[in-house]
Amino acid sequence: MKIFGILLLALWSSIDPGKIGQINSLKAEAKTAFEKGDYKTAAKKYHVLIDSLGVKEDEVRLNLAHAYFKQNDTTFTQSTYQSLLQSTNTTIKSIASQQLGVLAGQQNKNDQALAYFKQALLANPANEQARYNYELLKKKLAEEKKKEQDQKKKDPNQKDENKEQQDKNKEQNKDQNEKDKKENEQQKQDNKNEDKDKQEQQQKEEQKQNKEQQQKENSQSVKDKLKEMDMSEEKARMILEAMKNQETQYLQQNKRKATQPKDKNKPDW
Repeated sequence: MKIFGILLLALWSSIDPGKIGQINSLKAEAKTAFEKGDYKTAAKKYHVLIDSLGVKEDEVRLNLAHAYFKQNDTTFTQSTYQSLLQSTNTTIKSIASQQLGVLAGQQNKNDQALAYFKQALLANPANEQARYNYELLKKKLAEEKKKEQDQKKKDPNQKDENKEQQDKNKEQNKDQNEKDKKENEQQKQDNKNEDKDKQEQQQKEEQKQNKEQQQKENSQSVKDKLKEMDMSEEKARMILEAMKNQETQYLQQNKRKATQPKDKNKPDW
């Protein structure tokens, strides 16, 4: 029980209350800005939380992606949602997949959109918005396919332009998927490098603080000892200087004795 109390105390002492207050305040400000429709300000505050304060919560990154989405910033929206596909939080993973499906649908990449909606449902079957989008798009694609088949029956010799367009779309979707994959991998590597740099910086800072604390303790220890001896710092420095001078003289005398020539007429001893 005593050990648990010590561990709990150590954990509490490692938390900076001021930083926690700053984080909570920024979260509230970002949320307020988002609700007011000021998505640009909301995105900036979420960036401060992630980049400057080191907040790694998936919820914050998801809100940042939503702020980008509302600004119609397709590039940053897609990369931010992509980075959340590996989240251990199934709800967040599902929402990110759903939003990627919406983005794909806006670009007329229907097959890709359908795959994202399905992925969202696999992550969280309770995601009703993803289910609605999935069923709606699935029905739309089925109707388009049926329409193409009916058209072929009416005129078998007609050039299948829709088929060519589908093949072209599939190829574009494939290229986009590869691009998204590379961007996601690059994002992971960048996050990993950033975490490593922050960790190294934190270690350097801790080492610096420990060194300063040690020097402070050593200085205080010397002062305490001088106080016990009823000796001022100036007097202590004078004594040390005198001792150094004596040591120097002693070494010089020994050096002169060692270099004197040996008398051959005297025995070795």
